[in-house]
Amino acid sequence: MNFSLPNEKHTALHLIILLIIAYTFSVGLRLIWIHWASGIPEFSWNHQIMINTNDGYYFAASAQNALTQIYGNNPRIDNEWATATVAITALLSKVMPIETIILYLPIFISSLVVIPLILIGRLYNAPYFGFFSALLASIGWSYYNRTMAGYYDTDMFSAMAPMLIVYFLMATTIKENILWVLLSAFSIMLYPFLYDQGLSIVYAISLFYMAYMVIFHRREAFTYFSIAIIAIALFSFSPLIKIPLIASLSIAYQKERLNFRLLLILSILAFALFLFNGNVLSLILAKITGYTAKGTENEALHFFQVAQTVREAGKIPFSEIANRISGSMLTFFIAFIGYGALVIRHRAFILALPLIGIGLFSFWGGLRFTIYAVPVAALGALYFAYLISETIANKTLKYSLITILTALMIYPNIAHIIEYKTPTVLTAKEVASLEKLKNVSQTKDYTIGWWDYGYPIWFYTHTNTLIDGGKHDHDNFLVSEILTTSSQIEAARLARIVTETYISSGYKEIADTLFYDKNTSAINVSDYLDTLRYEDSIPLPLKTRDIYFYLPWRMIDIFPTVALFGNLDLNHPDNRQQPFFFSSSSMQDTGQTIELGNGLSINKAKSTLKIGQQDIPIKKFYQVGYDQNNHLQVNEQTFASDGLNVIYLESYGRFLVMDDYYLNSTYIQMFIFEHYDKNLFEPVSLDPMTKLYRLKI
Repeated sequence: MNFSLPNEKHTALHLIILLIIAYTFSVGLRLIWIHWASGIPEFSWNHQIMINTNDGYYFAASAQNALTQIYGNNPRIDNEWATATVAITALLSKVMPIETIILYLPIFISSLVVIPLILIGRLYNAPYFGFFSALLASIGWSYYNRTMAGYYDTDMFSAMAPMLIVYFLMATTIKENILWVLLSAFSIMLYPFLYDQGLSIVYAISLFYMAYMVIFHRREAFTYFSIAIIAIALFSFSPLIKIPLIASLSIAYQKERLNFRLLLILSILAFALFLFNGNVLSLILAKITGYTAKGTENEALHFFQVAQTVREAGKIPFSEIANRISGSMLTFFIAFIGYGALVIRHRAFILALPLIGIGLFSFWGGLRFTIYAVPVAALGALYFAYLISETIANKTLKYSLITILTALMIYPNIAHIIEYKTPTVLTAKEVASLEKLKNVSQTKDYTIGWWDYGYPIWFYTHTNTLIDGGKHDHDNFLVSEILTTSSQIEAARLARIVTETYISSGYKEIADTLFYDKNTSAINVSDYLDTLRYEDSIPLPLKTRDIYFYLPWRMIDIFPTVALFGNLDLNHPDNRQQPFFFSSSSMQDTGQTIELGNGLSINKAKSTLKIGQQDIPIKKFYQVGYDQNNHLQVNEQTFASDGLNVIYLESYGRFLVMDDYYLNSTYIQMFIFEHYDKNLFEPVSLDPMTKLYRLKI
C-alpha cells in the first residue's frame, strides 16, 4: 500500500477544463429531474416547477420579505443577511422570478463541490485523481438527494463548504505559509453564513488540524501561529473583532516579531478561549443527543419529543447507508479501504476523517448524516482505483482502466438519479386553495396547520403559523390537540386562546405560558382542556385577527404521528394504548373479503374486520366520494354498537380503518365529512385536496 499519487502533468488550462467538465456533468444530471417534472402540469405554479422540500419555503419567504417586507407580522422570518441562501436568493430575485431561483439554485451551488476535490488532487500534482473523485462525489446518492433541483435548502452547501475548508487546511499543512492559513481562517469564518447547522463539523475538522500540526510539526513556529489563527477564526465573536485580531497577528508573524515561545503561549491562549467561547463539548453533545433522544420528555409536563418521528432521524440499515454514501455496497467497502490507504500514504487526508465519522453517525442519527461522507468516500474509492492500476505502465491503458472503474462506480448513482422521481411539496390544486386563502386573509392572520406545512403556508398565503419546520416544540401539543379533539368548541376556543397568547406574550412558547402558573408550577392540563370543552361560557382573549384551519388530504398518512403529540396526559408519564388507525390504497376484492394488506381484511358477509387472527365488528361503514361538481357525497351504514369504523374514500381509492378517537377528531370530521359547527367555522375552500375554514369566534 506504499503507493503515491502519480505526477500528472497539467497546465492551468487543463485544470480549468477539468473543472468545467466536472461541473457540467454534475449540473447536467441534476437537470434530469427538471425534464421529468416539467411533464407533470400539477407540479407547476406561476409558470414554474415548484420545489420539492418543505424547508425551502422558509428561505424563499425570508428572501421574499427582504424585497417586499410582506412578512412584517411574522416573528420567525429571517433577515436578508442571516444565511447565504437567503442573501443570494434576495439578490437574484431583483432580476428574475423567485420561483425560478429556488428551483435552480441548488443545482448550481451544490455542483461547486467539484472545485475543492479537483484542487485537492492538484495539491499532490494529481488533478485527474481529483477530477474522477469529483465526478463520483458530485452525484453521490445521498448528496444528490439533498441537493437536487428543487431541493432548495442550506444543504446545497453541506458538503461543498466543509471540503473547501479541508482543502485549505490540507494546503496549509503542505505549503506552510500565511496565505493558506488566512484562506483557511476565512473559509471557517464564512462557513456559518453558508451552513449554520454544521458548526460542530467545522469544530471537528479544525481540532483535527490542530492535533495534526502538533503531532507532526510541533517543532515549527508556523504550527503555533496557524493554530492561533484558526482558533481565533472559530471564536463566536463578530468578524469585526476576529478579522483585526487575525490581521494583527499575521503582520506580527510576517515581520518576525513573535518568537517560538510567544507563539506557543498565544496558541494555547487562543485555543483555550475557543474551547470556552465556543462551548465546544456542549455543542457536540447537544447535536448527538438531539438526534438520538426519543419518547416523552422527563420534566414537570411530559411532552412528546420530535426527533424520532422525523424520517431523516430514524435508524436505517447498513445497506442503505452504504448506498447513500457510495452508491453501492461494493463501492462503499472499496472507498473505505482506499481512504485508509490514502491516509497511510498521504497523512494530511486524515483531516477529512471527521466527515467520515459524521457520515457513519447515521447508524444512530439517521440518513441525513450520510451526505458528509460522500466526497471523502469518493476520494477513497478513486485512490483504490489508482492502486489497482499501479502495475500498468502504459499511461493510456492505465487511465482507461481508471476511467472504466470510475464509470462502474458512478453507474449506480446515475441509475438512482434516473429512478428518483420525488414529487413537489404541493400540487397546483393545493396551491390554488392556498391562493384563495391569501386573497381573503391579511398578513397579520394565523393559519392552524401541522408543522410540516408551516413554511409553504407562509409562502403561498403570507399568513402566520404557530408551529413550523423549525419551531416544533411544546406547542406541537396544542396544535395536535386542536386537530384531534372530538369537540369542535374546544378546538375553536383553544385556537383563539393559543394564537392571541402567542402574540400578547411576545411570541414565547405558548404551552409553557398557558400551562405553568406564576410560581412556575404546572397546572392540571386535562382539567383545563375539559373546561374549554364542557363549560357553556368562558372568557376568551380579545379577537385581534382572523384564524384559519388548514386541513389537507396529504396529512392523512401522518395523522397518527400528529396524534402522538396530543394524545397524552401531560401531568403524568402516560403509557396509554394508542388509538387504532389504518390506511390502505392496496385493495383486492376476492368476493367474500376485501384484502387491505398487512394482514387486515373485510369480511363482507359478516361485516367484520379480520386483523391478524382477531375478528372485530365493523361499527360503521362510510362510503365517501365527490360528484362531477366536486360536491361531497356520503353514505353511512351502522352495523354494530362497538368496534372499528371503515371509510371507503372512492375518489381517492383509499380505505381507512379507525376507532372513534380518530373518527370524531377535528381533522376527520371537517376534512373527510365536511362536518363543521356553523356557529364556529365557515369554509374558505372545500376542494377535495384541501379544506380551509375560517374561525368565527
